[in-house]
Amino acid sequence: MNKLTDTYELSNGVQIPVVGFGTWQTPSGDVAKASVKSALAAGYRHLDTAEMYHNESSVGEGIAESGVAREDIFLTSKLANTEHTYDQAQAAFAQTLKDLGVDYLDLFLIHWPNPAAYREDNWESHLQETWRAFEDLYNEGKIKAIGVSNFRPRHFKVLEETQTIMPMVNQIRLAPGDTNKETIDYAHDHNIQLEAYSPLGTGAIFAEPTMVEIAERIGRSVAQVTLRWSLQNGFLPLPKSVHADRIEENTHLFDFELSDEDMAKINALEGVVGYAQDPDTATF
Repeated sequence: MNKLTDTYELSNGVQIPVVGFGTWQTPSGDVAKASVKSALAAGYRHLDTAEMYHNESSVGEGIAESGVAREDIFLTSKLANTEHTYDQAQAAFAQTLKDLGVDYLDLFLIHWPNPAAYREDNWESHLQETWRAFEDLYNEGKIKAIGVSNFRPRHFKVLEETQTIMPMVNQIRLAPGDTNKETIDYAHDHNIQLEAYSPLGTGAIFAEPTMVEIAERIGRSVAQVTLRWSLQNGFLPLPKSVHADRIEENTHLFDFELSDEDMAKINALEGVVGYAQDPDTATF
């Protein structure tokens, strides 16, 4: 990896840029639009949003005003937790295209496997039905790649009962100290690309002494060290910021490399940024 637009290859051959720009918790309107334009100006060509972020329209406006061609951008969104039936998923996808102002997505993800709205009503069959809608959209050419988010191996087992296409991506919370080995191993064993949301631990990583020491010693920011750690582990980080200077800073990841010793120190961290929510008990 030498630059921001270098790619991983998904299981279906689609190329996905190794770093994406996240928009979780970015307010819709001018803030989201400006951050997307800043990210594209800084060289990002991979944008990540979701129906539940309520900012798809603003992300789309940022793309339209950026001057960057749609075909040069890898664009991801995710299905809302309230839409886990075949027809609902199809309709929600159509609305996402409309809100973003595009006619296809590069990647569409099931956001959570076991939403609270379906938990007491055979969530497994709803999940299988939803994935069937994804497979049909993919086979129709409306999505270049399909995947999931917040899945653990037990959720993949549910899909395996009926799927005809294996998910190509699993987007999970991945940051130093929050690495679910079982989920990571499953992804590696099944050629599923891991994307890392909240790769900076929603800011908690900046006070972690090990990260501060490494960053100061090698003359980098804690954010840069953390994102470089993610890349050297083969993850695809999705850093988020609404500040143009930090958006720019987070792109400078390819002119240094962490030593094996420093990687081992970071890999040994445990719980320093908290842990991901259990998708089977989350309240949404």
